[in-house]
Amino acid sequence: MRFNILGSLEGWHGERRLRLGSPTQERVLVTLLLEPGRMVPVPRLVAAAWDDEPPQTAGHQIRKAVAALRTRIPGGASLIVTDGAGYRAVLGDNELDLDEFGRRAAEARQAVAAGRPAEAVGHLRACLDLWRGPVLSGAGGAVISAASAALEERHMAVAEQYFELQLELGESGQLIGPLRELVNAHPLRETLRGRLMLALYRAGRQADALEEFGRVRELLVEELGIDPGAELTRLYEAILRDSPEVAPRVPQSVSDRAALLVPAPLTQPDRSEPAPCTLPYDLPDFTGRDEELTRLLEVGRDPAGQGTRIVGVDGMGGSGKTALAVHAAHLLAADYPDGQLFVDLRGFSPGEKAQEPGAVLHSLLRTVGIPDDRIPDDLERRTLLWRTVSAQRKLLLLLDNAADAAQVRPLLPASEDCLAILTSRVRMLELDGAEWLSLGLLSADDSTTLLTRMLGTQRTAAEPDAVAELARLCCGLPLALRITTARLRNRPRWTVRYLVDRLADETRRLRELSAGERSVEATLRLSYQAMEADRRIAFRLLGLHPGSAIDVHSAAALLGTDVHDAEDVLEHLLDAHLLEQHEAGLYGFHDLVRTYAMSVREVQDDEEGAVERLVVYYMLATDRSCDVLFPGRNRFGEPPADGMPELPRIEGRDQALRWFDREHEALLAVVAQAGAQRLHSTAALLARNVLFYLHLRGHYEEFRVVNRIAVTACRQLDDPGLLSLSLSNLAVAHWWLGDFQDGITTAQEGLEVAAGHDRRTEASCLDVLGLLHGALGNFDAARTYLAQGIALHGELGAVRMEAQALANLSTVQTWAGHYAEGARYAARATELNRRIGERGNEIHSLTYLALAHLGTGEDERARACLSQALELCDDSRQPGNVAFVLAHWARICQRLGERDAAAEHAERALDLVSAEGTVLRQAAVVNVVGLVHLRGGAPARAMELHRHAHELASRLGYRFETARALHGMAEAAQALGDESTALRHRSAAEEMYDAMGVTPEGRRL
Repeated sequence: MRFNILGSLEGWHGERRLRLGSPTQERVLVTLLLEPGRMVPVPRLVAAAWDDEPPQTAGHQIRKAVAALRTRIPGGASLIVTDGAGYRAVLGDNELDLDEFGRRAAEARQAVAAGRPAEAVGHLRACLDLWRGPVLSGAGGAVISAASAALEERHMAVAEQYFELQLELGESGQLIGPLRELVNAHPLRETLRGRLMLALYRAGRQADALEEFGRVRELLVEELGIDPGAELTRLYEAILRDSPEVAPRVPQSVSDRAALLVPAPLTQPDRSEPAPCTLPYDLPDFTGRDEELTRLLEVGRDPAGQGTRIVGVDGMGGSGKTALAVHAAHLLAADYPDGQLFVDLRGFSPGEKAQEPGAVLHSLLRTVGIPDDRIPDDLERRTLLWRTVSAQRKLLLLLDNAADAAQVRPLLPASEDCLAILTSRVRMLELDGAEWLSLGLLSADDSTTLLTRMLGTQRTAAEPDAVAELARLCCGLPLALRITTARLRNRPRWTVRYLVDRLADETRRLRELSAGERSVEATLRLSYQAMEADRRIAFRLLGLHPGSAIDVHSAAALLGTDVHDAEDVLEHLLDAHLLEQHEAGLYGFHDLVRTYAMSVREVQDDEEGAVERLVVYYMLATDRSCDVLFPGRNRFGEPPADGMPELPRIEGRDQALRWFDREHEALLAVVAQAGAQRLHSTAALLARNVLFYLHLRGHYEEFRVVNRIAVTACRQLDDPGLLSLSLSNLAVAHWWLGDFQDGITTAQEGLEVAAGHDRRTEASCLDVLGLLHGALGNFDAARTYLAQGIALHGELGAVRMEAQALANLSTVQTWAGHYAEGARYAARATELNRRIGERGNEIHSLTYLALAHLGTGEDERARACLSQALELCDDSRQPGNVAFVLAHWARICQRLGERDAAAEHAERALDLVSAEGTVLRQAAVVNVVGLVHLRGGAPARAMELHRHAHELASRLGYRFETARALHGMAEAAQALGDESTALRHRSAAEEMYDAMGVTPEGRRL
């Protein structure tokens, strides 16, 4: 299999070109292929397929497009796999031109670094041969066009490097044609124009080279109002005077890994003495930071001609800023022949004051050869002298560990030929003209590589799992990684696993990350102590937030301030690199920083008040989101009389669901916090809101955990209504997880507590008892409970709950074979759900309306109902229920003779329910899929599936599905010619059907 996306889309299976379907299907496929191996969420695919005007059924159409692609492409089911809330393209080696392009470009970089430019040229030529034009030939819409533009930049970078290397290897004349084609396509790219000028000059066409400069100068003035850059201007001047530096040449060696990527300096200063170099030694095991290092080298070798080049590297303490800056400085040393100067400004050094600019200037001036008697005493005149001296030199100045812009500004050299690299824990936005690179954490792979380089391959290969765990515990912080390896080298009898076990205790982790004078805790303490007192308090309180993402609203609640002040605090901590920001408006702690924040807690901090404010905020915010997502639900509790927190704006179902998804982890932890802090009422009310979301997403284990916290809290309150509600919800959790007897006991207690106190919850408990008895096959009891609940809901006007109970009664009646009654109740439930806009429950009622129609042989009516249910489905919402709908859709397709569609939807249902469904739902789905295979002529596969369903259902005591599995096994055995097994299973199934009172019609598969 081979796909080509660098141009028009092509798919090849051997020598046969594939027909890949409609433009929408092509856009979906290309979007997946642009990110091979990564999950692409459905909303991203929707945006790629339709830009800003997707149809209402866009999500469903994306799933249809994926299904069509899987059918059209041989092995499509393994090429496009479902992954969470989206899809992922899984490709092998050499199956995608984009992958080959990236691999070849990387091999070229390695060849250059190893001093093999001719080999690099071959790889780059292969890259250029792969390029056929913009992705989808430029007809891919906004999302794909944006990705295509980024790829075009990669293509041009490769082209420029290719021609640079060819020129360095002595080629010239044969490059002029291809270069001119590229220049015509990209007339404003000065680097490309410079390559053409050099090729023309070296081919003996000096006049043409000079004329080319005139053309680009006119174009730049006309189009942009600017003159050519300094580098192109210097090249023009060198060609004009036949400078030997632009004569044809072949490099003899490569002094560093990026030497051939940019033009060498056109002029070299005449020096009679060795230039000063005060750089610290370069780390031999420097690892990672490829993107940041590349940018530093680009700036260092490509002067802008508009003043001193200043690059700042900011990051949290211990992130490796100095190591990166020193490594880059050594690679750039040859480009700055008048000196490479390093100064530790001690802005964040333990036990030391930050250096004064005047003292630093005195040291710098002496280093470049100015005698003491010529250095002025005052800061202003020293600054003027430094600017005068540096203006005559090509200097690289590394100012490490800077405190602020005031300390740095007098030290900056004046020449455009100089480079200043700064490192600091804070980003100095007031330092005009500086480009800043923020240093994050090392990736897991880079962390493991660094550990291997420092410990040696023999030691790390002996304990690969422990090494990976050590990298995780160090959280990608280079200082932590170096401290741990130093400890291991100092204690050769320690295994990596032994140190990992010591680090596993979070309360001791910071103490363990210490070696000699180096300590992660001491490094963090410097940043903490540099803040004002109110910021330190805020830092400590924010450490109480349990979520990985902190937004301004939850931070404001925690800090007891308004949203604007909270944002100022968060931004300050972000600038100090005590917080991270992975998405606009959302902040988070590095794990080790959070541990430090918890370790510096003080008695005077109002932690209990902060947590209580946070719980109240989440209770009210979830109220708002639930009102949007679950219309018609009953409200409990009253908002606080005063101190109402500011809530996020939540408009529409998608926004409400995104908010819940983002806060999922935090909500679970806040419920637990509220219970532990004995905030009983808010804990119970918050838990109830969270349960709506967990039910929607199908997270039933978490559903039960949260319920148990709510019940424990309610038992401390004199509020029988809230206790009975929590007991009812806990019984629902038991039902979903197949603990039917525990569920009945819990629901019965809830019913007793609610009696005479809360008729709404009394009705809910009756519903749950009906569900549980139905699962156990006690259909008469189930009907009684559900009918009583429906009557109560009707009296109270609880439309949402009435619709839910009607759908449940339809389920029981359909199981029992009373299809007409089942259809009547399901139709009424569907009508009520549509009235209030309750989509999740509408899917359930439509499905059982379809099953009732199937029972009476009305296949087309059943298909219409299931089609409507599928339109409402979203794989990420109640995925077990979606799998149930898909399974029955497969059954409909099979009955109507659509065998391929039946097989596809059956397997999709199995995949979904196996990954995200409860055992309860798995049993039902596996049974239906078994039936599809049985009717499709695959009795062996059907036997396997029904046997699995029987195992699941009988383990739970799920009697109806157990009987259905036995019935399916009987029919499969008969089809396989095993009459004795068929008789045994059929007899067992009939016995169970008799006990449940299932009609003869209900016993038909």
